[in-house]
Amino acid sequence: MSLQLLPVAQDTAAALSAWARWLDGERRLAARTQEAYRRDVAAFVTFLAAHLGGPVTLVDLSALRVADFRAYVARRVGDGLSHASAARALASIRSFCRFLDRRNFTTVVAIEGVRTPKVKRGLPKPLTAADALAVTQTPADPDEAPWIAARDMALFTLLYGCGLRIAEALSIVRGAAPLADVLLVTGKGSKERIVPVLPAVRQAVDAYLAALPYPLDPEQPLFVGAKGGPLNPGVVQRQMRRLRRLLGLPETATPHALRHSFATHLLAAGGDLRSIQELLGHASLSTTQRYTQVETARLLEIHQAAHPRARAPATD
Repeated sequence: MSLQLLPVAQDTAAALSAWARWLDGERRLAARTQEAYRRDVAAFVTFLAAHLGGPVTLVDLSALRVADFRAYVARRVGDGLSHASAARALASIRSFCRFLDRRNFTTVVAIEGVRTPKVKRGLPKPLTAADALAVTQTPADPDEAPWIAARDMALFTLLYGCGLRIAEALSIVRGAAPLADVLLVTGKGSKERIVPVLPAVRQAVDAYLAALPYPLDPEQPLFVGAKGGPLNPGVVQRQMRRLRRLLGLPETATPHALRHSFATHLLAAGGDLRSIQELLGHASLSTTQRYTQVETARLLEIHQAAHPRARAPATD
């Protein structure tokens, strides 16, 4: 929903426009993240207009109580919104309210008393080392052009070998190849980090470029689709689904699982959390620490399967 079409008074409309410009110009959030923030706040003020009985003013916002926010969350969850999505929506609303305070539009005191719904975060689901290697070495479809097979293998090798997100890999331009020993990656929030490049990654990208039938300018995307345009992330997901069927992998084997595999396998080999945090571009160490839980769970599973005292006692 466009922010201009919301049931709000003129003063709130001006604040919403300023907030949207701030998200783009100062926060420099990714386009999808901005859209999610705007959508969440649009849903909130639409609820408030019905809840309060008229267009929402800045005075209305400043007079909100914790109970009003709770009513909004209850309504959204009742409509089928997951607790994770409700938590994200509250984060968007909190961002807007804090912006109002910083820019002297108004102060929404109640937002600081609103507790975010607890969300049980599942553990990352990495592939085994053997499965990850199989993904990087197997054409998704033997009937496709050889250059497309080389492209997919190069992309999946890059995701696994450098721990990149799909968007990060697809943002790399042709001028970055042949890849150097390190790669400058632009991640979430336009934050840059340096990632080492393994020889296997460099060789896979070189093989793809040697087979590529399209000449690319230095500023064009490195990875392209069948007609030479930018490669769509949906195509990457589709190719992984084909590989899952071909290799007999679970549904958790996604392109992002290659990033999880990168982190988990580094940790298992003795990598330290701080280094892995920097390589992944995590803002918080607590996000990276989830991989220690994955490794602990794996060790417990091995222990239960292998230790003689873990086996059920024999019965007469």
